Amino acid sequence: MNFKILKQFLALAETLHFGRASDECYVSISALSRNIRHLEEELGVSLFNRDNRTVVLTQEGQKFLKYARDASSQWNLIRHELTDNPDQLSGEISLYGSVTASYSFLHELLRRFRIAYPIIEIKLRTGDPEHAIAHVLDGKEDLSIAAQPANLPRGLAFKSIATSPLLFIAPLEQQVPNVPTSTPTTPEEWASIPMILSESGVSRARVDEWFRQLDVSPRIYAQVTGNEAIVSMVSLGFGIGVVPKIVLDNSPLVDRIRVLDVTPELEPYDIGLFTLKKNLKNPLVDAFWRLM
Repeated sequence: MNFKILKQFLALAETLHFGRASDECYVSISALSRNIRHLEEELGVSLFNRDNRTVVLTQEGQKFLKYARDASSQWNLIRHELTDNPDQLSGEISLYGSVTASYSFLHELLRRFRIAYPIIEIKLRTGDPEHAIAHVLDGKEDLSIAAQPANLPRGLAFKSIATSPLLFIAPLEQQVPNVPTSTPTTPEEWASIPMILSESGVSRARVDEWFRQLDVSPRIYAQVTGNEAIVSMVSLGFGIGVVPKIVLDNSPLVDRIRVLDVTPELEPYDIGLFTLKKNLKNPLVDAFWRLM
């Protein structure tokens, strides 16, 4: 197996876009297409269904994706074990985190890691924090940063980095009559307020439980992905939202937001690093894990 082609397959399987995959692998689109076609010929199956607009993994492609991720991981391990200088770590690790995490927690972690291990390549992908754990479980990334869920999936390791309170936020100035800038005092008031909440994840679960204890069915104005979007919509006066304090502290819109004094308080976020327990056998992943 040509591991360069295997890496190209992984890039295309994750991006489902020949242009982005070719840029990531530093090859031309025609070379990438040719290499994928040769791989399919070698396997005797089609790995992708593609036309002029879309690229989709076939059933066979989904099966081969699991093999490719495992093989790539094992390849990195054996390269390290066979190197002439095992104390000098080299290779690549991948991380996933939100935009907020990338310029708060990750900034300092990556700086320290780069000083300690200058020849390890770091691949950073940003996106919705609610997808962070899934990216690790699916083998898309080696590590991710996110909030600890109530129940940790089997086989997943977690190491805490920091704690961040969950805050109810309102617009600084009232722009819509039914969106107050002060804390509601009765369940009836809470029931009438438009809420802007995460679609899913830790914060949504805790907000839903908070309203259940209040015996209120919240009026959902919008369900969004990404805490930054919640801050933006609240600042425009569309409703009241809930975000981690770290997101608000790093938001350019913090001056347009008012934090509500709500009791009982929501349980805070425990933010940390996730990886598969088996990934800790990888010396590169273990090095990052121990550096915290």
